[in-house]
Amino acid sequence: MKKIIRVWDLPIRLFHWLLVFCIAGSFITINMGDEFVQWHAYCGYSILVLLIFRIVWGFIGSRHARFASFFPNKEAILNYLNGTSPRVLGHNPLGALSVFALLFVLCVQVITGLFVDDEVSFQGPLAKYVSDSVGSFLSEIHEGNQVVILTLITIHIAAIWYYKKFKGENLIKPMISGDKEIDPSEEANYLPNDLGQASKDGVLQRGLALLLLSLIAVAVGYLISK
Repeated sequence: MKKIIRVWDLPIRLFHWLLVFCIAGSFITINMGDEFVQWHAYCGYSILVLLIFRIVWGFIGSRHARFASFFPNKEAILNYLNGTSPRVLGHNPLGALSVFALLFVLCVQVITGLFVDDEVSFQGPLAKYVSDSVGSFLSEIHEGNQVVILTLITIHIAAIWYYKKFKGENLIKPMISGDKEIDPSEEANYLPNDLGQASKDGVLQRGLALLLLSLIAVAVGYLISK
């Protein structure tokens, strides 16, 4: 009988899928003409809220959501590439690099987007605080960074396919259910303390996440409405 362990709490799962939805929406709306630019901005503001939440949750969230539990280092990465590192319930070292890279480039994207001014259909809420030359520079970063984001997303999707095809590991299912199923024959491949520490995902945990997300949304709403 397989051992079922809660890895991803509900806040992390909702963050993940809402982020997917908002990123897709931002790319779609920016290519639909000037009349959809404001919807592109709404997607960007939503991504900003989600990113701030994820960063904070990375310090106060459940075990496998915390950055400290999967922060990659050189030794861990080399051991993983050599096949000598134990299996993990959460992000492996390469997966961790992917997570931090995506969070970084998305932060760059939403922050620069706040300063964008195309002088036609949209002005970011912070564009008035910088000079035209600075605004133009940040706008160029905002536009060029799209390629980096799409590249990292492609690598992310390819990694999911690779693990499913060649390692028989479904990475999507746990991000939907929150649980990872461990076959008894595979338990020896994990660290004992890893298997013994499931992520907390109770009412208090979810309530705290909802309160945090609400406060961040209000703060961002205030920022963009000034």
